[in-house]
Amino acid sequence: MLMSYELIYRVDLGSAQSPFRVVAQPAGREVAWINRFLDQCCVRGLAWHTLRGYAFDLTHFIRWWADRHSTDEVTEQALTTSSLLDYMRYQVEQQPRPAANTINKHVWVAEKALRCQFPEAMPPAAPGFQQLYWRHSALGYGRSRPALTRLRVKVPKRVVTPLSVDEVSRFWSSFRTCRDLAIVGLMLLQGLRSCEVLALDQEDLILSEAQIRVRGKGSKIRLLPLAPEAVQLLDHYLRLERPPRCGAALFVCLKGRARGTRMTAAGLRSLFRHHRQTTGVAKANPHRFRHTFATDMIRAGISLPALMQLMGHAQIQTTMIYVRITPQDVYQQYVRAVAQLVRPVPPPRS
Repeated sequence: MLMSYELIYRVDLGSAQSPFRVVAQPAGREVAWINRFLDQCCVRGLAWHTLRGYAFDLTHFIRWWADRHSTDEVTEQALTTSSLLDYMRYQVEQQPRPAANTINKHVWVAEKALRCQFPEAMPPAAPGFQQLYWRHSALGYGRSRPALTRLRVKVPKRVVTPLSVDEVSRFWSSFRTCRDLAIVGLMLLQGLRSCEVLALDQEDLILSEAQIRVRGKGSKIRLLPLAPEAVQLLDHYLRLERPPRCGAALFVCLKGRARGTRMTAAGLRSLFRHHRQTTGVAKANPHRFRHTFATDMIRAGISLPALMQLMGHAQIQTTMIYVRITPQDVYQQYVRAVAQLVRPVPPPRS
């Protein structure tokens, strides 16, 4: 019987089990080692979106493994470093080819789950693809420890392209409600992620002190200052548009049968899609406004540690991508420097 492997979502499981299950159809049999790994991640407290991403990645891996080995059973004898190399080559040969980050994530999650199931199965390194190096302590003391580079393909250098002032102005002018303006304002003026905006509750606002409490990745809480424009937009939305007695959610649907319920990610995507078509600003998506905020802060001279806190980054390397300046920045700084150095030519003596 030909098996297919699908990801299903179950809400009737206990809190110590992952709601995402990988099953073999049509028998409905669970792939035990994958679901055991997802349960462990659930117990560790990983976020819902992270669990879902791991489940999708492992579903992709088990489909490849079953097609290659005619079974979803993974044994120590069949599992070697060349297995992951073959999985990487399979993805590279696909048309269209997945992004490098996607390939690396698939391989990394599969290796993580397999090492959890078979700690001693795979050799320590793949010659030509991985290297051993000495990892120093983060605080600079103690012995260096041997470590192994990850099995990965080369990732192109990421270039952040913010929105221009004209694009922001055109997109901003297309909104008509304080709710929509407040949502865009929190991304443009505070640098919030779209999921952070949708997860806000009314109690997270401290308008009297111009502050907002944000739940970031990994359920980390950060307290951020609010720009005066954002305070005004939020105050107008709460006073004039937000329906009464609609629960704890800050941003809710304003009309239709869903009026008063928390705004969803699909609703936010639909909102931005409509205004992109209306204004012709094709690059205006929620995360692009976050990039624009970070780039503007760098140009204004903010320190990297402060920007790291504002953006909710776990590592300073993530914040560093905004330090790379554009050709326009080079030109403007060159003109400014030349204007300071060039002195007027004194008139000739008579």
